[in-house]
Amino acid sequence: GHGPHMNDRRTRFEAIFREVYEPLQRYARRRVDPASADDVVAEALLVVWRRVDEAPNGLALPWCYGITRRCLANRRRSDQRQANVVDRLMGERNAPPGDGDPLLWAALDELDADDREIVRLWAWEELQPREIAVVLDISANAAAIRVHRAKRRLADAVERVDGRKSAADAGHRRVGNTPLETKEAT
Repeated sequence: GHGPHMNDRRTRFEAIFREVYEPLQRYARRRVDPASADDVVAEALLVVWRRVDEAPNGLALPWCYGITRRCLANRRRSDQRQANVVDRLMGERNAPPGDGDPLLWAALDELDADDREIVRLWAWEELQPREIAVVLDISANAAAIRVHRAKRRLADAVERVDGRKSAADAGHRRVGNTPLETKEAT
């Protein structure tokens, strides 16, 4: 809603934001590249907004450092998963359709046709971006950007597909042939 409580939360968030934004930027930039630092700080501030009522009085900055530290850890895990996807794809570069990792195939299916083609040109045909540029009749720079983005979208799709698979398996345990819901701590 937009009642008085929302105004209090907004006022509190704005005060915390003014106090922590620059220090969090410095903290993140000391640990990752500037573009990633901006993303991490934005993610941390989203968490701060959602949890602003939990911010300890007089300790907002250290509390926010803790949130940012966890966002950085999440970013590192995500980057590692993406690197693993690229490694896996590199290992399957010449794999004919139907072979390889089912998770990877499900993720490829989630991509739009253009991204799928770019990933296939890069992975299966082993073309460099400058060569992909010739195939697609675009500039080498545009091809490099599209390859990078397509690989990133593929990594995100793998994460989504794997997350759905994990979510479908989580929260249930089998007793005999009957799945029973289990309560997860949140």
